[in-house]
Amino acid sequence: MPRGAGTPTGMANGVSGGSSASASAAAEPGVALVDPVPLYREGVCAVVRRTAGVRWLGAAGRVEHALRLCEQLAPDVLLVDSVLDAQGCLASELMTAAPRVAVVSLVREPHRTVKFVRTALGSGVRGLVPRAAEPAEVVHAILRTHQERLYLDPTLAPLAAGFTPAVEAGSRRALSRREYEVLRLIAEGLENQAVADELYVSVETVRTHVKNILRKLRARDRTHAVSLAYQSGLLTGRLNP
Repeated sequence: MPRGAGTPTGMANGVSGGSSASASAAAEPGVALVDPVPLYREGVCAVVRRTAGVRWLGAAGRVEHALRLCEQLAPDVLLVDSVLDAQGCLASELMTAAPRVAVVSLVREPHRTVKFVRTALGSGVRGLVPRAAEPAEVVHAILRTHQERLYLDPTLAPLAAGFTPAVEAGSRRALSRREYEVLRLIAEGLENQAVADELYVSVETVRTHVKNILRKLRARDRTHAVSLAYQSGLLTGRLNP
């Protein structure tokens, strides 16, 4: 771990936080960062704070502080230096511990490889941006991933060509009966209200089921979940190993 990646000045727990969000800012995505370089953390902080429509929550310098940061600050989007999660372990852990957090990897030059990009996507990373990207692109990635959409920098996208994360058999079978019914109706093209009417439940209940389905299948969005379900045999009755 590089020097200077420890506890930020004046913070006792390794997590530096921003100011508390007001009620009026609740709809704006909250952003946090895990990066070992203090100067880079300050730079990202400055970019986010001067950008309308996003909120800066705080940062940590070590990967072991990432989960605590998510627990304390509850970010919507977490930017992570690729050198701190080269194997996708943090992203995988956050898929379970904090599934609502969209992880965006800040990719260093040595990690601009097919192996890294596919490992990251397979681990649940929702965005891939060069660490040296222009501020505007980083902000664009934050906004896009907050909308539960995938963002791949144009120079990194070719490295992911043809890649579809595998759906583990355990995750497929972990869907509840109701979640399976919701997934089947989504595959038929029904929106949340129509699904709710069909199953005689509230729209909010359907939204909860959809979130659980996305988490369990490690899908980026509804369309991706249906695609993965068909490819794995979940919607055809034949579970592929």
